[in-house]
Amino acid sequence: MFEYIKLEMRRTLRDASFVVFGIGMPVLMYLLFTNIGGGQNSDADWKVSSMVGMAAYGALGSALGTGTGVASDKAIGWLRQMRIAPLRPTRVVTGRAISGSVTVLPGILAVLLSGALINGVRLDAWQWVALTLLLWIGALPFTMLGLGNGYRLSAQATGVVNVACLMGLAILGGLWFPVSAFPGWLREIAEYTPTHRFADLGWATSQGHAPGAATIALMGAWLVAFGAYAVVSYRRSARTA
Repeated sequence: MFEYIKLEMRRTLRDASFVVFGIGMPVLMYLLFTNIGGGQNSDADWKVSSMVGMAAYGALGSALGTGTGVASDKAIGWLRQMRIAPLRPTRVVTGRAISGSVTVLPGILAVLLSGALINGVRLDAWQWVALTLLLWIGALPFTMLGLGNGYRLSAQATGVVNVACLMGLAILGGLWFPVSAFPGWLREIAEYTPTHRFADLGWATSQGHAPGAATIALMGAWLVAFGAYAVVSYRRSARTA
């Protein structure tokens, strides 16, 4: 299975759209949001908060993009080839989830490096390590959501649905702008979204404390929900592909 994971990683990293939209776009948006304008948006707290939010946004885009690759593989018959290979379906799905999780890292690291090297963000060494690990591990539910979309939908439909998920969840979860700026009713909804809780893993770390129990519990619940969605979608694709 290790060779399969390496194969999937090489395919993803050779994809120019992944480099542009999974790594370049979050960095560009972070630098624009924190360096254009003045007043509140130029202070140190905003540079840290936005750094975490845009790193989460980059991870979200890469995680969902795993599903786009699955849908493309299904269209060209790659999934049928994998089913006749000596690999159990659980290993195929697990390998794809692991390779998808690994490709989340470049986007996270690129934004964090931009914060440290360009915007002068300063955190303790343990905070940088914890921040990277939590955002990396915390992206797993979104990888499962992307896989579910890819197994269930056509390649074209997966692209549209993933973009809708990316934009909707990023904005609603407060990855671009703080939820404190939302109307009260929208702020209450935002606090239950997986993206807000995902970014909260990083915001808590950047403030020097562990994420709250509610955040951990909700992330676990979203992982179970999206994981079940991916499994059901895979079984459905096995019957129809």
